[in-house]
Amino acid sequence: MAPENKSKSTNSNKNNKRRKNYLPHNKPVKKGAYPLRPGVEGFFITCDGGREYQASHEAIDVIDSFYDELVEGTESKVEQAELCKKPLNKVIKFADSDSSGSESDDADDEDTNNDHAKDKNDGLTGADKDKNVPVTSADGSDESAPEIKDNQAQPENEKDEKPENHDKKEAEAVEPPAKRQCVEADAPNSAKMPTKMEQKSVDKLIEDELKELGDKSKRRFSKLDTGCNGVVFIQMRKRDGDPGPKDIVHHMMTSLASTKKHVSRFLLRVLPVEVACYTSDEEIRRAIKPVIEKYFPEETQNPHKFAVLYDARANTGIDRAKVIDTVAKSVPSLHKVDLANPDISIVVQIVKTICLIGVVEKYKELAKYNLRQLSNSSQQ
Repeated sequence: MAPENKSKSTNSNKNNKRRKNYLPHNKPVKKGAYPLRPGVEGFFITCDGGREYQASHEAIDVIDSFYDELVEGTESKVEQAELCKKPLNKVIKFADSDSSGSESDDADDEDTNNDHAKDKNDGLTGADKDKNVPVTSADGSDESAPEIKDNQAQPENEKDEKPENHDKKEAEAVEPPAKRQCVEADAPNSAKMPTKMEQKSVDKLIEDELKELGDKSKRRFSKLDTGCNGVVFIQMRKRDGDPGPKDIVHHMMTSLASTKKHVSRFLLRVLPVEVACYTSDEEIRRAIKPVIEKYFPEETQNPHKFAVLYDARANTGIDRAKVIDTVAKSVPSLHKVDLANPDISIVVQIVKTICLIGVVEKYKELAKYNLRQLSNSSQQ
């Protein structure tokens, strides 16, 4: 009897081990670490089915590159405007440099005059030299003597004039220090406006980037699990002074439309998301209010024409017409609906139980924000 009980106990232990391995009782099933949820903003991206993992990493790189272009472009424009206001190519002359330069110029002029005189004397023939010989008169005075005296008197007059000219030059040379003071006065103003890169050293910037990469909660762009095939969501943690998702996506589309450059392999369409909420009517009305106030003011002289773009994934229980009606009624009556040529399009994307709302401009002109169609050189 004892051996039979032992065999039963050993068999039951083996079965329990197998059940633990294959049947996890009362254990939560692991899903995405960061699922899509209300209250986030970022980018709604469609990609090839089954390539969500590759597309998410590629989307972060592409969005980050265009974000850097947009930020650096605005900073460079501001710096250029500041530089244009400042005077350029200020020349300052000092007394030492003027005096030395004038003396050297006078010395050069004297040397050239002496050289010309020697050449003339050498080129004279014997008869010409005889003509230039001084002739004595009956009184014993030389006729050519006055000429020599005049020639000798000229340098004396020049010597008298030189100190006067030198005094004038020194008086002119005293004035430039006033210009020098203007340059020094501009220096502190330029020091008050350093760029962001000058405020922090390179080591501190590298440390900050490493901290952001190590802590996922501090990353500017991070992926969220949508749970749908062919859909990727990139969350943006907006900071003070950062452009919004709408500005980044619009800059991306306009640059790609002009350059026709291929920047992605898996991405299809990129849409900005400014509000995320649940799909109920009350939640949509409450969440869309700040977006409407920002892009559709009640008092304006230039009303906008708008359209609502709706699409749903993994949700068949919601009424399409009801959602479009709630969004359209939240816009003030001053702005009119125009489905053919809208100025602004309100994008409504529903993924499971989450409603994503964003605003785009020139939706049809920019190939419905499709990266592959924009980068296709055959289409104009």
